Amino acid sequence: MKASQFFISTLKEAPADAEIVSHQLMTRAGMIKKLGAGIYTYMPMGLRVIQKVERIVREEMNRAGAVEMTMPVVQPAEYWQETGRFEKMGPELLRIQDRHGRDFIVQPTSEEVVTDIARQELRSYKQLPKNFYQIQTKFRDERRPRFGLMRGREFIMKDAYSFDRNEAAAKSSYQVMAAAYRRIFDRFGLTYRAVAADSGAIGGDLSEEFQVIAATGEDAIVYCPGSDYAANMEKAEALAPAGPRAAAVQGMVKTPTPGKSTCADVAELLNVPLATTVKSLVLATDVLNEAGEIMKSQVWLLLLRGDHDMNEVKVNKLPGFEGGFRFATLGEIEDHFGSKPGYLGAVNLQKPVKIVADREVAVMADWICGANEVDFHYTGVNWGRDVPEPDLVADIRNVVAGDASPDGKGALAIERGIEVGHVFYLGTKYSKAMNATFLAEDGKPAPFEMGCYGIGITRLPAAAVEQNHDERGMIWPDALAPFTVVICPIGMDRSAEVKAAAEVLYAELLGDGVDVILDDRGERPGAMFADWELIGVPHRVTIGDKSLKEGQVEYQHRRDAASTKVAVAEVAGLLKSRLQA
Repeated sequence: MKASQFFISTLKEAPADAEIVSHQLMTRAGMIKKLGAGIYTYMPMGLRVIQKVERIVREEMNRAGAVEMTMPVVQPAEYWQETGRFEKMGPELLRIQDRHGRDFIVQPTSEEVVTDIARQELRSYKQLPKNFYQIQTKFRDERRPRFGLMRGREFIMKDAYSFDRNEAAAKSSYQVMAAAYRRIFDRFGLTYRAVAADSGAIGGDLSEEFQVIAATGEDAIVYCPGSDYAANMEKAEALAPAGPRAAAVQGMVKTPTPGKSTCADVAELLNVPLATTVKSLVLATDVLNEAGEIMKSQVWLLLLRGDHDMNEVKVNKLPGFEGGFRFATLGEIEDHFGSKPGYLGAVNLQKPVKIVADREVAVMADWICGANEVDFHYTGVNWGRDVPEPDLVADIRNVVAGDASPDGKGALAIERGIEVGHVFYLGTKYSKAMNATFLAEDGKPAPFEMGCYGIGITRLPAAAVEQNHDERGMIWPDALAPFTVVICPIGMDRSAEVKAAAEVLYAELLGDGVDVILDDRGERPGAMFADWELIGVPHRVTIGDKSLKEGQVEYQHRRDAASTKVAVAEVAGLLKSRLQA
């Protein structure tokens, strides 16, 4: 490609609504253009990146035996009504009607449609396994679209769905996809982690997120530097402390704490470590009738160390929390504790509650908690003597850096990541809801065992930029760059020698299959270099009269601080060797 034939439109300043680096730089580089809230046009430069992502994904999905199809963006509501998602899914599901008043949705995902295909086309176990995938536009009506392609409403996604005869076969298909995803992300050239993820209401342990490491990432990734252990924060287990509970040394004392309603404030006032305090979280679970009305409620007191935070996903898995939970109302709190929030504790309750202690709290001695009276806390509280043993001891907290790794191979560390892929064992959730069955070997109908596998095609370039940039612009990995090599001739409109050398190198690289662009726009060197540094093309060759007279050109990788002189006859070979590395 020659720059004069392409479309290059760069900006010196990012728009005011661009909050994160990828949004700022991709807009400035002319890769995306905002059309509406969370809706972007993929401009020619940005589309080249997206197409490279798609090519790698498509090659590895095909290699893994998946079969590509394309499912409609607009789908009849009846399929979503079969699974109940038409009613259950929130306003993120865009619901529309046609001229006849029939309900449709704009797809955010395609489980219903692909399951319908399977129940019509896959009639026998002999046709299994099958894995169908698509690379298709999706729409989710985000309440607050932001961050450019990171959280847009319209986006492109690769989603795949496997169909198997039994759980063992489905888990085998899952492993095939998990391996394919590792090949895909290895080829992207990004630093990433595959982390164990929570499976949600479906249950099971087969769920992994693929996270691109970036300081601006929204997700906390827990990992062990000394092993392969990695999990997201919702999934990471906080092990029980080693050793028994220490013996009580202090007596329980009611201590004035005027105006100190948080554990941190109390610890500061009493000049004690925050880890000696216990925070009280009051939750409620409800029993509902068929009309959705609350018939009765159970109040729970969850106790965590003052420097720890509750993990809602873990709490949802506790016995008694199967139907979900809510935070207790002020009335319920005052009825059971006789106090307003801020001074709550397990001592002197007005009405009984069920107490759940985190593993750390269960082995604490001489701890501090609220006295269920405004402006007072108890110090020197101990299990058994002052408070009954908890009804349940469980892991209900987020891990913190330095906790022991669950695999026993060191301490945990935490870094930030951006989720760009997810592999997930679905089981029979959709096949049972839609009566999607096949004839099993025994001649009886059986529901498909399913898996689903997604990659955010348009989110991934934004994540790549968040990981790879500097003050001058983006720095693309070779596999994702809009162009791999840019040739920058200085004054080619004034120098026949520069023009000829540039054209010769351009033709040679094109002939070798290198994705190269020749900047023949006639721009000044400073403006030309600034454009390509902003756009982030990884390899640049500069050709000028002075260096040509010495039989040389200048090569510079986007990460290099300075250029290197290379003989004209050797530069093509150098580039090819760098691109193969």
